[in-house]
Order: sequence, then C-alpha cells, then structure tokens
Amino acid sequence: MGEFDLNLYGRFMNKYRTSETFVRAFRYSVTSGVSVIIGQAVLFICFGLSRRFSATTSNLIATAVSAVPAYYLNRAWAWGRTGRSHFMKEIFPFWGLAFLGLGISMFTVSFADRFSRSNGYSHMQTALAVNFASIFAFGILWVGKFFIFNKFIFNSDAADLASALESNEAV
Repeated sequence: MGEFDLNLYGRFMNKYRTSETFVRAFRYSVTSGVSVIIGQAVLFICFGLSRRFSATTSNLIATAVSAVPAYYLNRAWAWGRTGRSHFMKEIFPFWGLAFLGLGISMFTVSFADRFSRSNGYSHMQTALAVNFASIFAFGILWVGKFFIFNKFIFNSDAADLASALESNEAV
C-alpha cells in the first residue's frame, strides 16, 4: 500500500509539474526571489550601510529599483508575454500592486525603524529590522499577486479575447 501511495503521488506530481500553472508559479517564485534580492540589497545599502537616507526613503528607492526587473521578468519569462506592453491591462495594474506593496511596506518599515530606535537598538540592528519589515510586507501580498497576475493581468486567454474583440474577429 505504501508503494501505491508513492506511485500515485509521483504520477500526480509529474503531471502537475508539467502544467502551465505550476510552471508559471515556479517562474513567478524565481522572479520574486530575484526581486527580493535586488530590493533587500538596495534597501540595506541605502539605509544600513550608507546611512544617507531614512528607512522610508530607502524603502521607496528599493521598491522602485526592484519593481522594474520584476515587471519584465514576470511578463516575459513567467507568463511568456511578448510584444508591447498594454498600459491599462498590464502596466497600470502591475504598478498599482507595486504601490500597494510600497504602502504596506512603508508602514511596516516606519514602524520597525521607530520601534528599534525607541528601544535603543544599534543602527545595524535597526537596519536588519527594517529589512525584515520590508520582506514581511511584500510577503503578505506575494500569494495574492500571483493569482491576480495569472487571472487578470498576464492571462493569455483574456488578452486573446481582448485582441479578438478589438480587431472585430469572431470569437
């Protein structure tokens, strides 16, 4: 019986791993990882190492810098979209979600900065708390963004339908 369960699980996983949703989810995860590394590095350099910017200004810079490669990697690699980006269907919603993440992260970063300073943490401890707060905020949105990207923004079925309607083709 144990072997049967493993075979069933193995067959399910083999089929699932080749599904379009799994491939997109995997690629979205890798893209998110790249974005997190870029964003956290920029945040730590701007706030933790250089000490030139406040925690919230550093967070704003980090979000702006990491969102650009995140958009292009998600669009081209995770969802396989080519050609020009559509402003209202792709760019505007993507940046709307990026700004939602920025808003949440500004709150958490500001809180971590104030909390750390008021409790006498060193600058390095404060910088680490700020980075953790940023990761936490964007982590809250991470799963929801995949479903929004997959269903509404980079959905090829919706794009094909819109294209057909714009060119007056029968669907």
